Amino acid sequence: MAEAVAALHAGVAHRRDLREGGLTRFDVRSEIAAGRWRAAGKHTVIIGTGDLGDEARLWRAVWESGSGAVLDGAAALVAGGLKRFRPDHIDVSVPAGNRHHRIEGVRLHRPRRVGPAIGVGVPRVRPEIAALRAALWARSDRQAALIVCLVVQQRIVRPERLHAAWEGLPPRQRRPFVGTVIGDVCNGAHSLGELDFAGLCREHGIPDPTRQAVRTVSGGRVYLDVAWEDVGLVVEIDGGHHALALSPVDDALRQNDVVLDGQPVLRIPVLGLRLCPAKFMAQVVRGHQMLRAA
Repeated sequence: MAEAVAALHAGVAHRRDLREGGLTRFDVRSEIAAGRWRAAGKHTVIIGTGDLGDEARLWRAVWESGSGAVLDGAAALVAGGLKRFRPDHIDVSVPAGNRHHRIEGVRLHRPRRVGPAIGVGVPRVRPEIAALRAALWARSDRQAALIVCLVVQQRIVRPERLHAAWEGLPPRQRRPFVGTVIGDVCNGAHSLGELDFAGLCREHGIPDPTRQAVRTVSGGRVYLDVAWEDVGLVVEIDGGHHALALSPVDDALRQNDVVLDGQPVLRIPVLGLRLCPAKFMAQVVRGHQMLRAA
């Protein structure tokens, strides 16, 4: 029976489930004393002699943190299938009025309202809420931007749901940079239209470029984000939508046609202009100066 319970929870069992399955406290203590099982907290028992795996740690974090506890932030996203991101702690939210316990490796949050939870698998908040909180709790702007990009690219959250959840947050809970990134990733071309790239050019001492410049290449007419007609420099600014579906294929074909017709093309992710604008603009200035001197 204990093995069947543990199989549902990545090798661990809650003492309550063991009791409901017919085992007494004495039975559990005897198995632990004999070294066949291991205690991993007040409520968590490892059925066997192995160590806690990644998923088992998530179950333990929820069971040990307090009544009503659920995974939140990046931990909830990982439990929901997020890849290529490994948080350095487990975020757990417990309703503010409930008893709670501090657990090593767990970052505990006490919101007044945890929000709707998903009960399949490890209990966790809904992915759009988890994504917003993960970005707001991130240790840097770069990590916040990475989380937003990954959840959309991996289809953990649909862009419209993420954007709607952000719009529903009270103003006091907002962080301007996160809102900007969500706009860039979820709004695509609309976000690019709001980006004052010409203002960045003026700040760095180069003239305003032409927006949506038209070129006729071997593949037909193409529209380029910005260009300096006098020197032949082209800059393509990629919004978050460029990383989805077949956009990278279309972008590559367009860029290759322009380059083969003799014009250099610089590519700048719009998030690059949010995170490190000076570095990308230094490349633009260098390219403009090189072509002007040629």
